[in-house]
Amino acid sequence: MKILSASLTVRTGALVVSEHVLIVLSVALAAIIRLSFARFLDLGWEVLWRASLIAAVLQVCLHFCDLYDFRTLSDRRTTATALLRALGTASLILALIYYWIPNLVIGRGVFGIASAISVVLIAGWRIAFNWVSRQLKPAERLLIVGTNPAAVSLAKELFQRRHELGVELVGFVDSDRTKIGTSLLNPGVIGAVSDIPSIVREKQVDRVVVSLADARGKLSMEELLQMKLTQGVRFDHLASVYEDYTGKIAVENLRPSWLIFSEGFRRRRTLETLKRLFDLTFAVVGLIIGSPLILLVAAAIWLTERGPVFYSQLRVGRDSQPFMVYKFRSMRPDAEVDTGPVWSTAGDPRVTRLGRFLRRTRLDELPQLWNVLRGDMSIVGPRPERPEFVADLTKQIPFYNQRHAVRPGVTGWAQVRHSYAASVEDSLQKLQYDLFYIKHLSIAFDVFIVFETIKTVLVRNGS
Repeated sequence: MKILSASLTVRTGALVVSEHVLIVLSVALAAIIRLSFARFLDLGWEVLWRASLIAAVLQVCLHFCDLYDFRTLSDRRTTATALLRALGTASLILALIYYWIPNLVIGRGVFGIASAISVVLIAGWRIAFNWVSRQLKPAERLLIVGTNPAAVSLAKELFQRRHELGVELVGFVDSDRTKIGTSLLNPGVIGAVSDIPSIVREKQVDRVVVSLADARGKLSMEELLQMKLTQGVRFDHLASVYEDYTGKIAVENLRPSWLIFSEGFRRRRTLETLKRLFDLTFAVVGLIIGSPLILLVAAAIWLTERGPVFYSQLRVGRDSQPFMVYKFRSMRPDAEVDTGPVWSTAGDPRVTRLGRFLRRTRLDELPQLWNVLRGDMSIVGPRPERPEFVADLTKQIPFYNQRHAVRPGVTGWAQVRHSYAASVEDSLQKLQYDLFYIKHLSIAFDVFIVFETIKTVLVRNGS
């Protein structure tokens, strides 16, 4: 599933499985210490499946603290702090579970001992795992043909995640020989297009990633075919590799034919029906459970601001149809009296003190559940934009109007992967995530995004 290819790799999977085993063993050892070996044998499988529950809760907390991101593993201080925070959160969650279901408790004092053992084992294993990952030879050596922004962006992603992905970037080649030696990243431009066969042989390249915008008309198809047949070299379109590793679709220099002939972008009636049922269920349950919180937020706005509690604004929805979106007011009532429609930015002075909290926790979005019930919006989808911005962005960004092929969402793939759109460049980045979502739309993807939204709200500022 390409949804997870950008975030889950073989090495990440190995870390998750190995840590699960370590935590279960920690609980088993704690049970032996606290209850005696004989008692442990009597309990048998009961201890193991209850230990698996503890491991699952702790690992969810580790994920929420970004401890399955290999870029975090390289910083031992950050890892140690996040590990303690995850353990504390897991302790609270398990305390609540044990309060409601006392039979799940393995034995008094077992969890405390297991926590101490787990911290030591996990911290030591992560140091060892990180070292081993760095010593392993790359599973794949890549050469990138082209130096456009999408190629450089892909290279940065690959370089940052090289130990996690097991890839090594050999370098770039360009059609212009004068660029040889140019430093784009580590490494830079190491040759021209005509040098590809010799570079492939000398650098033992496994995969050549081609940007057609930079290489069209300059590559010898006969030579490339010969490399593929005799040397087993794999060739891939930059747009496809970029999508696999970044979780977004590079729209710069992308031709409509790639979108037309690539897999995905299907609007199946069954999927649309299931998605609508998912939206309705989520919205109804959310409004019922969240009604006390909605009343509390409304009262807080009315008491602190003495102005309108709700805020409505025209947005562009599915098939470019306009609709009114409803939110809790987070800005001053006169926010755009003098300026007219303008981008909202981080630290926007128009946002009230309470509004900053509402935005950070996304509580200002709760009234949009009404939009979901009405059918204007979905729980998950592209962020709805204002008509004034859409008109400009459609002219400046290729394929921008394609994001209106589905209902806009209360949350979305772009919202959990990128910050607020405060410029054309930000909107371009978010469009790339939106197109990836539309291409791979599924209920499983929606559920994944909902959980990522919860993580975004809890551990960092959302968009």
